[in-house]
Amino acid sequence: MKTTTLAIASLAPSTCLAGIGHSWAFSGSPSGGMKDITFGFDVSSAAHRRGYYFANQFKFQSVKEVSYTGVQPQTDINGRASIRGVFSSFQGGTTSSHPNCSDGADGGAGVSCAVTIAVDDFNGRFDSIIENIGGTKWRGTLRNAQTGQETVIGEFVQPSGAGGIANSQVGFLEYFLANGDPNFECSDQFKTEVSYYFPSSKTAGVGEGTIPKPYEYGSCVGEQGFMTTAGSNYWTIQTGF
Repeated sequence: MKTTTLAIASLAPSTCLAGIGHSWAFSGSPSGGMKDITFGFDVSSAAHRRGYYFANQFKFQSVKEVSYTGVQPQTDINGRASIRGVFSSFQGGTTSSHPNCSDGADGGAGVSCAVTIAVDDFNGRFDSIIENIGGTKWRGTLRNAQTGQETVIGEFVQPSGAGGIANSQVGFLEYFLANGDPNFECSDQFKTEVSYYFPSSKTAGVGEGTIPKPYEYGSCVGEQGFMTTAGSNYWTIQTGF
């Protein structure tokens, strides 16, 4: 799937402010959709400050609205690092009884789940793992691929009739402190770095996941210190000042 800047601008939460986007897709399209998906984030060189959301969107078949998952580095407390994992659905009719989840998403319908975990540092790839755990119930887990540290972000149930995960969507890097700030300037964004790994899945027939070159969108295009370089199975993004 080729996703245009206009398309991601209509989907990402920070549509008119600072944004960096990408699309992702798998080469195969299994019947009924994927039963799991893993999005990896390398934040080893990210700023230890709250303000950025590194995320990917995904969509369940036979429902209208998307879901998000990703990580948000937090400001160190007493010299200790922490990172927040996020797992949310914007689909009306989504329900959850998990203690990390609450009703609503960005002021609208859906469910939002989040957990903040203390870590020794930001080293190791942090994987956001989404998996079906029966029927239309899904679990989001944050796992450090290097240390094995693993925490459930939350669980939610999609409406009856929802299918598996579709094989393509988009992702974004958002400076969320700009949202609702009438005095925001592009130069307010502090410097950070993240690598987005190509998505993977254990679902049979899904093939290989890829991410084309990330790009800027919103009102800070060319004014947010954006740079990106390619790795073998990831893109590294630098942004801010």
